[in-house]
Amino acid sequence: MAVPAFSDIAKPSNDLISKDFYHTAASALEIKLKAPTGVAFTAKGTSSHDGPVSSSVEAKKALSNGISITQSWNTANVLNTKVELDNTFTQGLKTEVLSNFNPAAGNKGQKLNLYFKQPMFHTRAFFDYQPSGKVTAICDGVLGHEGFVVGGEVGYDVQKAAVTKYSAALGYTAPQYSAAITATNSLSVFTASYYHKVNSAVEAGAKATWDSKAGSTVGIEIASKYKLDPLSFAKAKINDRGIASLAYNTKINSGLTFGIGGSFDTQKLNEAGHKFGTSFTFEG
Repeated sequence: MAVPAFSDIAKPSNDLISKDFYHTAASALEIKLKAPTGVAFTAKGTSSHDGPVSSSVEAKKALSNGISITQSWNTANVLNTKVELDNTFTQGLKTEVLSNFNPAAGNKGQKLNLYFKQPMFHTRAFFDYQPSGKVTAICDGVLGHEGFVVGGEVGYDVQKAAVTKYSAALGYTAPQYSAAITATNSLSVFTASYYHKVNSAVEAGAKATWDSKAGSTVGIEIASKYKLDPLSFAKAKINDRGIASLAYNTKINSGLTFGIGGSFDTQKLNEAGHKFGTSFTFEG
């Protein structure tokens, strides 16, 4: 199995617990189109429950030799340009150069991201330059062998010449299940996660989190996914505070995917505060 990036060591359980629950926004719309010239356009819009609508328009063009250029513009009036070079300099190395610009305020900073992947390890480095002159870096690495992975992450402030954070993780992945233990926020937040593919239609997962600086309480989340048919699935999850979430997703046709979901406080079902959301994705 491929060695995951540090942030993906617990990806199976994190995706099951966090992705495709549509109550987080009142409504979301995504349109994906591809022009005959090969340019891929993506337009997104999100209406939050208690805030303004946010949206963005993105265009991506793949060039020769593993080079691609992506440009986007969002409602914060920030123009983002990203140049990707995949396996251009050497096999296994991907480079991303990002620049953010606000037409009204000027330069909003630049980033350089490096990814290097080989059969038994995966390492990344993220460099962030702010208009104020501040430069920060985050580096991580993962070693893997026969399903076992171990990784670490460190953040560094270049001007202060000081480590700003550090994290560690250990995981194991098999064809039908995976488990991981992570220690983040300078080894102060500990998380244990488990994912199990029960069969071709059913997935289940759980996550327990303990913040050693916040107290002795352990937060627990349990989630499951059921594939209703080749085009539809349903998801459910509940946490230790009694917040339950339900979601349904279906591919109506080759160009439209619809999702709907809700979040409910099971201890206060007769009170307001429950959240509902919908999602529409058009592809063409």
